[in-house]
Amino acid sequence: GYIMGFSDNTAMKKTNLLTLFLLACFCMHLWAQDRAELLRRNMYNNPKYVTVIAHRGDWRNHPENSLAAFQSCIDMGADMIELDLQKTKDGVLVLMHDNTLNRCSNGNGKISDLTYAEIQQYHLRSGHGVVTRNKIPTLEEALTLCKGKILINVDKGYDYFKDIYALLEKTGTTNQVVFNLGKSLQTVKEENGDVLEKVIYMPTVSLNSKGAEQAIDEWLTIKPVAIECCISEYTPEVKRLLDKIKKAGCKVCINSLWASLNAGHDDDRAVEENDIQGSWGWILEQGATLIQTDRPAQLMEYLKQSKRHKLKK
Repeated sequence: GYIMGFSDNTAMKKTNLLTLFLLACFCMHLWAQDRAELLRRNMYNNPKYVTVIAHRGDWRNHPENSLAAFQSCIDMGADMIELDLQKTKDGVLVLMHDNTLNRCSNGNGKISDLTYAEIQQYHLRSGHGVVTRNKIPTLEEALTLCKGKILINVDKGYDYFKDIYALLEKTGTTNQVVFNLGKSLQTVKEENGDVLEKVIYMPTVSLNSKGAEQAIDEWLTIKPVAIECCISEYTPEVKRLLDKIKKAGCKVCINSLWASLNAGHDDDRAVEENDIQGSWGWILEQGATLIQTDRPAQLMEYLKQSKRHKLKK
């Protein structure tokens, strides 16, 4: 009887442990599925929260536009990954910044001249040019990986707007993808009016350009989530336009990638020169609440110290 009781007790403990383990897994799954929605709500509604956009994923540690680079961003707690698209000869949307394979892989030639099967023979290079085991992913693979876990910024993809939207519908990721739009509102409406009403979008405007204010005024009529502001030189006029965007209740996104996009207040200034205040600090002073960066981990560390990266439930 003692042995039977001992066995029963052990079996019960094992069952309880298994139940707890499965419950923990379920909770983690729910958290992962809810995280993208939480990030989206904070991007829209939390005025102090700064959304960190990882340019082409964590490309300093993994090949750019690779699933590994995106998984690294998910693991580190970044808010959004930015990706670029090309279309193969047989109509598959794949992730690649350039229209050729030459720089980012051990292949050669234009992607539009090759089938998806042909492209799958090649492997991506790291940021140092070393060939890795990573294959060139499809947009559908990236959406599936990121679903519910992290927001996605589609940059080079306007030419495939409707194809992308069809994949968002298929994968159930419509609410976590932000489209970059570099064309005028009128052009986008004429070419993709029906789709424009169903997606999150972030137009890009060069604040030093001649038609900057007109473009801003047009976009503000339909309130995008943010306007991505490129600043080659900081002038009183640039400050006025930034203030105008914020006063209209629209968010500002600034790229910290390289100096010509932010009047010299770039990532390298923060990391290589250890002048964080002269880089990301300056960008925050302009009122940006979205920052696209090549240094997501370091930027998030800085934002946490200044209490600008705390999610509100």
